[in-house]
Amino acid sequence: MSRETIENVDRRRFLRLTGLTAGGLILGTALPNTQPLWAQSGAANRELNLFVGINADDTVSIVCHRSEMGQGIRTGLPQVVADEMEADWSKVKVIQGLGDKRYGSQNTDGSRSIRRFYDTMRNMGASARSMLESAAAQQWQVPASECKAKNHTVVHIPSGRSLRFGELAERAAKQPVPDEDKLQLKSSDQFNYIGKPVKNYDTPDMVMGKAGYGQDVQLDDMLIASIERSPVLGSKIAKLDDSDARKVKGVIAIERLEVATEPPVFNPLSGVAVIARNTWSALKARDKLKIEWTDSPHQQHNSESYLATLRERVQKAGKKVTGRGDLDATLKNAAKVHKANYSVPYLAHATMEPPSATAVVSDDVCEVWSCVQDPQSVQQHVASALKIKPEQVRVNVTLLGGGFGRKSKPDFVIEAALLSKKLGKPVKVVWSREDDIRHDFYHAISAAHFEAAMDAQGKVTGWLQRTAFPSISGTFSAGVEHPSSGELDLGLTDLPYAIDNYRTETAPAEYHTRIGWLRSVCNIQNAFGICSFADELAHAAGQKPDAFLMQLIGPDRQVDPSEGEYKYGNYGEPLEKFPLDTARLKNVLQHAAKKAQLAPRSAQTGNSGEAWGIAVHRSFLSYVAVASKVHVAGSKLEVLEMYCCADVGLAVNPDRVASQMEGSMIFALSLALMGEITMQDGAISNRNFDSYPLLRLNQSPNITVDIVESTAAPAGVGEPGVPPVAPSIANAIFAASGQRIRDLPINKHLALA
Repeated sequence: MSRETIENVDRRRFLRLTGLTAGGLILGTALPNTQPLWAQSGAANRELNLFVGINADDTVSIVCHRSEMGQGIRTGLPQVVADEMEADWSKVKVIQGLGDKRYGSQNTDGSRSIRRFYDTMRNMGASARSMLESAAAQQWQVPASECKAKNHTVVHIPSGRSLRFGELAERAAKQPVPDEDKLQLKSSDQFNYIGKPVKNYDTPDMVMGKAGYGQDVQLDDMLIASIERSPVLGSKIAKLDDSDARKVKGVIAIERLEVATEPPVFNPLSGVAVIARNTWSALKARDKLKIEWTDSPHQQHNSESYLATLRERVQKAGKKVTGRGDLDATLKNAAKVHKANYSVPYLAHATMEPPSATAVVSDDVCEVWSCVQDPQSVQQHVASALKIKPEQVRVNVTLLGGGFGRKSKPDFVIEAALLSKKLGKPVKVVWSREDDIRHDFYHAISAAHFEAAMDAQGKVTGWLQRTAFPSISGTFSAGVEHPSSGELDLGLTDLPYAIDNYRTETAPAEYHTRIGWLRSVCNIQNAFGICSFADELAHAAGQKPDAFLMQLIGPDRQVDPSEGEYKYGNYGEPLEKFPLDTARLKNVLQHAAKKAQLAPRSAQTGNSGEAWGIAVHRSFLSYVAVASKVHVAGSKLEVLEMYCCADVGLAVNPDRVASQMEGSMIFALSLALMGEITMQDGAISNRNFDSYPLLRLNQSPNITVDIVESTAAPAGVGEPGVPPVAPSIANAIFAASGQRIRDLPINKHLALA
């Protein structure tokens, strides 16, 4: 199962698509559908290609084709282009790209934006720089080798003459585009912005309330829709009484939406939409709907009993998915065998901005404005629902008030498009917080079983891990009961421990609700179980957790998760460029251990109730260690301090990397401490933040982040800070109190301060 919903485009083909070929990048020729509507009324001489444009007033426009949801990508990608181009950042204008397959993948998911487009953005900037230098050489009638771009100008080195970028734009557009293999990229010591803290481009507008989010879209004659959706997956409208709802002032229409199928894919759920002239009327009328729903095969689903079933299943031998050595014999002959079970509940994304989409459909053309992570997926799925071609769907991407994977599923955009087609007017679908919590694509509920064989000295000689959770693949294909390889290699089959006898198994788990990827995906449960179990083994061996982990990881080497008969991936990247390097994993572990005061539980004295816990995990090609300090007093828990050391390869913008780690840790704290979606009779029991709480300011600990300086290729940033948090907290709780928490969330076991 791939998290991509459009074709992958290799680097050379991508450069051809964007115009970096012999006849291609033409700065003076505007291409259709490359600007959002609000950018089309700009300065008179602005002329864009897919990524770079220059105005006569010296403004350099750089398109960001990925979605901005707080991670700073509308700063990170353009700063790479600006650096190679020698543009002055103060004169850069960032343009949000529409959905357009010529950009390559626009799926802002999986922590891929920088790592997939770093080289391409450098090439785009270098090509523009070369063309500007050629234009200046032509105007001065001098060799191009004598002309160098510097700080938004091109300087003739022998004479000192200079021309501004704006003065060269028209002539530069007529220059032949240099071949990719002839581009001269900067050396790292020449960087102006790459690897340096550039201020977030969108912060001023965000602070001043000028930034545009999905909920902010306003169009003339626009109607508002609020939808009462089926509470149980698969149920449809059996009976509807909307007579009272129609009496509410401002109501224009009440429409049925019944496109739901199984598997659910990204289709809207069955529902009844109230369309009104304002949000208040739509919500009030919706409350007056009387709906009876049909039976569903999922209506008996209960999350508590289902988790008990999964726990039973992982106790039995499962489907072998990877392994080496003779584990059975090792377990049989071990001096000691340690066993443990871990579980994680359903989890919701709970983005600060709930889903929202506005659509206008007319004459077989659809235009939408929405807070989406993947505009090309929107094009495909909206086109399918409207029975038109994807190129007939124009997608304007607003800022996202958080995404975390939820807004890569365009069900809410399809709702707006279908309703606009029915009404013949612009329609904005507004999701309430209750809608968001009750109708998410949830992180899978899961159970895991671990066994470790240990020798007389406490060394681990064998390792068994068995997991069960409803697969994301079930969202797309019927009858799926086991995880896909794309889920197993998220922290499970890429286990970095040096253990000769090892096996991974899966147990069956069918889906009963919509399952989707959530920030760091299966690394959430995999890291919680693996890193907590490793800590259990350290204490069982009477060793310091960090020293035990160093031994468990073993010698410096590069681990190949695809070796042997079982083939698993590396987050879609080649191992040659992004190896699983245990030296880097141990390095962040050692940094975190220096911060924490770690000791085996058996060696602790006193009863302060305070202790540190540690966890280290590689995900999305980055290495992150988290040390957490907690205070446990009786049945009450307070998280006092958290330290993170992250090796993400080259950090294009260190400030944004640190911010992403901080945000990841707070996000993960919410999940670990209190995150739990419960289901009863197939329906979600949670409603709002009162029943699905997020971390409050007074609960947030002091957080410190250290970023390892690295020349390795840029890796993922948005998600790798999540996985080590829960186990570091659980390990600290054990060190402080002797209580081992194996079932999240933690507030089921300890009250939060």
